Amino acid sequence: MQRYTLNILIGIAAIVLVLLADPNVMGFLGEKIPWMENLALDGYVLNIIMLIGINCIFAVSLNLVNGYMGEFSCGHGGFMCVGAYVGSLLSVAFFGDSKLFGEALFAPNLAPLLFPLVLLGGMFAAALAGLIVALPSFKTRDDYLAIITIAANYIIISVIENIDAIGGPRGFSGMTKTVNAMRDLVDLPWMLIWTLIGVFVCVMVIRRLMTSTYGKGISAVCQNEVAAEMMGVNTNRVKIMAFMVSSGLGGLAGVLYAHVYGYVNAQSFGLLKSTEGLVMVYLGGMGSISGVLMAAVAFTLLVEILRFVIPWLNTSLHSVNLLPANYQVDQIWTWVFIPLMLILLMQFRPEGLLGNRELTDVFPRLRRWFTLK
Repeated sequence: MQRYTLNILIGIAAIVLVLLADPNVMGFLGEKIPWMENLALDGYVLNIIMLIGINCIFAVSLNLVNGYMGEFSCGHGGFMCVGAYVGSLLSVAFFGDSKLFGEALFAPNLAPLLFPLVLLGGMFAAALAGLIVALPSFKTRDDYLAIITIAANYIIISVIENIDAIGGPRGFSGMTKTVNAMRDLVDLPWMLIWTLIGVFVCVMVIRRLMTSTYGKGISAVCQNEVAAEMMGVNTNRVKIMAFMVSSGLGGLAGVLYAHVYGYVNAQSFGLLKSTEGLVMVYLGGMGSISGVLMAAVAFTLLVEILRFVIPWLNTSLHSVNLLPANYQVDQIWTWVFIPLMLILLMQFRPEGLLGNRELTDVFPRLRRWFTLK
């Protein structure tokens, strides 16, 4: 029972969020629940919750390579980009009429049933991209691997921007038709549901992987790759598997991102997006699922808080004449405060919030309820 308690808690939290997103979910007959309507989440809060879920998937998937395997991948945003575009193309081809694909391959009322194929397609494409990046990484580590992954990120973005059929630098849209088709069939907050399912699947895959034989091999590569080879670990196979799983889950985050916002642009997944993933991983602690999840939540909320704090700060500083009249503190300062926070973290707590520990290690009494290892 202990093993499944975490799953039950995640499921309960997901149900509560879905109910708050749509108070009428309890009754498909259209009956309203007055006391739940008072607690209902507005569209902005709902988007923030979905973004938190996407960032959780993105950060936990990156943690597999950078945390558990001890490599230094800096181009994870590229795999998210592959998943976003492939998932978007499949979604439009399956459920929407378009100039690119013509008539839809399936009836719109099949969207809730076949949407997992869209998710799996984006994951498979991203995993294939991860395989391509993993192959030249057999003889590279640390800074050299970082250079390879950064180059891969730029290559992916450049290739997509030069394919005019999928929008090129203008981006690609049309995924809203799929979301609307699902809502027309059953009026539910579908993207919130799929995002929560994605977080659940991502956490479960990483947990199961790291407790398996392959997971022990990943940990061995992290500690000492040469010693792992001497002990019979096929390090090349372990690296391929870890990169593909990490990239595939990053692609899942990309598919969900594309459908939540209904639009994708390759520049959204550039080096800045990869840096966001690194910040979340190192803030939470490399090799800690619960730490990275906490960091993803904190990072997303911090970015949104700064969206309101910076204009207030700009007004306040001008009111006391601490800034020149023609100078404005704009949102670019977000990426001054966040790196500064990361610098302070590396100075005073380089292992992150939890290091390589889980919440059950920090608070042993939680082991009575669930296990994270």
